[in-house]
Amino acid sequence: MIKVRDLWKSFGKLQVLKGLSLDIFEGETLVILGRSGVGKSVLLKQIMGLDYPDSGTVEIDGKKLADLSAQERRDHVMSMGMLFQGSALFDSMTVGENTGFYLSQHNDKDGKPYDEKSIKDRVSKALAMVDLKDTEHKMPSDLSGGMRKRAALARLIVYRPRILLYDEPTTGLDPITAMQINELIKATQKELGGTSIVVTHDIRSAAEIGDRLAFHHDGKIAYVGPKKEFFESKEPILKSFFENAILYPETIKNITNSKPPSKD
Repeated sequence: MIKVRDLWKSFGKLQVLKGLSLDIFEGETLVILGRSGVGKSVLLKQIMGLDYPDSGTVEIDGKKLADLSAQERRDHVMSMGMLFQGSALFDSMTVGENTGFYLSQHNDKDGKPYDEKSIKDRVSKALAMVDLKDTEHKMPSDLSGGMRKRAALARLIVYRPRILLYDEPTTGLDPITAMQINELIKATQKELGGTSIVVTHDIRSAAEIGDRLAFHHDGKIAYVGPKKEFFESKEPILKSFFENAILYPETIKNITNSKPPSKD
């Protein structure tokens, strides 16, 4: 479904992506794991078409982003949804207005504006799904960090994108709240039946939500494989990463080797 080939990207003298290649299969949750600051979020922006590579290609459904017209690129971005690291809620809008913002700004599949009742119903359903029922009139400043993450997730659910991207979804959260966000990511994947790409440096979250895991190191994908295979790998680069991270034995113990989705 998504093919990244030989992607290079620099910012001034800083070379961030160095010939990165990666396949993402339709219907899977792929976790891109790596230390902070290695360029995982830069890769997400390339996939969304929000930034251009110095060289290399990103191909989605057989179409290279660089070859798309302005309208085709707009349609491409509209088929995606992203949970930003800082949630990116509008401070001046209520939770309900934030959740329904996309619907209020765009037309439905028939080209007609969403009516007020339809938006209200969809917002209510999305908020209930993330355990924020009856919070439509609250302001973002009234919410905890975990609640803001959930409100941002409701904003994704409400317009049902087919490709979902998550940028460090559990960063800054306590372990219990992080676990709740992981469960919601899995529930959202099941509800929407889309393709999810999660970037994180949190090994525990990666083990909880990923079908396959890819290790981002030195501007490239150094290793990619199914979850059980990934954690059992003897690759030196992975071994070093695990040894320098906080691993919870019960997390690794519960990893199961689920079948990877078929290639598109």
